[in-house]
Amino acid sequence: MAKDYLELSELLARVKEGVADAFPDKYWVKGEISSWSPRANGHCYLNLSESVRGKQVADIRAMIWKWQFPQLKAFFEQETGQVLQAGITVLVRVQVNFSELYGISLFIDDIDPAFTVGEQALAKKKAIEKLTAGGYLEMQQELALPRLPYRLAVITSKTAAGYGDFRRHLLENEAGYAFQLDLYEALMQGESAPASIISALTEAQEEAYDAILILRGGGSEMDLSCFDDYDLAVAVATCPVPVITAIGHDRDFHIADLVANRYVKTPTALADLFLDLYAAEDELLDDLETRVRKAVADRLNGMGQRVDSLVSRIRLGLLNRVHAEERDVQAHAGRIRLGLTRKYADLVRQSDAAVHRLQFAAGARLSQEVSALALKEALIKSSDPRNILSLGYVLVTGRDNKVLKTVERVHVGDRIGVRFSDGSLTAKVDEVYTEHIDKENIA
Repeated sequence: MAKDYLELSELLARVKEGVADAFPDKYWVKGEISSWSPRANGHCYLNLSESVRGKQVADIRAMIWKWQFPQLKAFFEQETGQVLQAGITVLVRVQVNFSELYGISLFIDDIDPAFTVGEQALAKKKAIEKLTAGGYLEMQQELALPRLPYRLAVITSKTAAGYGDFRRHLLENEAGYAFQLDLYEALMQGESAPASIISALTEAQEEAYDAILILRGGGSEMDLSCFDDYDLAVAVATCPVPVITAIGHDRDFHIADLVANRYVKTPTALADLFLDLYAAEDELLDDLETRVRKAVADRLNGMGQRVDSLVSRIRLGLLNRVHAEERDVQAHAGRIRLGLTRKYADLVRQSDAAVHRLQFAAGARLSQEVSALALKEALIKSSDPRNILSLGYVLVTGRDNKVLKTVERVHVGDRIGVRFSDGSLTAKVDEVYTEHIDKENIA
């Protein structure tokens, strides 16, 4: 036997009629804007919700028509000094509407700016004021992030998609930079999240980390409200290790971001922060190597030019001296020959002996000058830096890129540069010894 039935459209038409009869007027309603989506066509679509002890108990779609939205938004922001957006609890006048296609929704045509910000936003504002008065906003800024942070503690949920993105982007980088990541699991939303994050933060402080990272990777305003908790903000601010946050998307900003040493919007951007630090150091080292090579080459070229100039001057001086001596000898010989015609044979023998002595003296002087030149040339070659490096010596530079002449400027963990005759390398200092340390300890 066929059953009586209604067409769906007929049923929904009766529901629409019932809703219109039940809600014939406009009503003032309090609710939190849980989502906010102004459209290009001028309309604004949003959701109003209600929560009890952090749990959502009601939610409904709402809409502001384009011919009312600009005026309502400007009116609210002018009166409250606050941007109308998600996360604000508002008091709005609505008309209940039911559509056979889209269900029940609310049309908003007025807003009470006297109601100002919502409970959550007001609590956030008071927390910021309290943190400012307590001097917590500047505490993390006084901590310096190491030049090349390596040991990193990560506070997040192990299953968070943002954590996976962060690990892949950081550890699988094309440059091959290495990092140590230690996970401290914590709840990332809900009433228990602040206490869970504080516990993880306290545990991480017991180890020697270069930085502690708090990351989540976005979510709704309600999901991320735990990061506006006052106690969590104090724990971050007073942490003795630099804390970096990557909590939400571009539209989100939380108190935890405000008190952190620094913050970025996404886990991927957080990975880029550390990769950029290493890339900058790589670029600095490459530039330093280029400048050292150029300086050494310029120095050697300059020394070579000075040696060539010195050798040329010495040779010219010797030639001039020899020529002068030869002219003197020839002059003496001419005078002697002239005298030989006038003097006796014995004077001839004396003149010949004198000539021999002069020639011997000139040869001895020439030999002496040549020996002095060879000695200077040997001294110049022995001081050539390339010869010194080829003997097994090295040139060591410290973390300030200056040549190290003593261990007093070297500390454990420093990166040092070592220059050999055929190349260079960088090394990490594990231990530092001085002459004051017992030989037994050194062994």
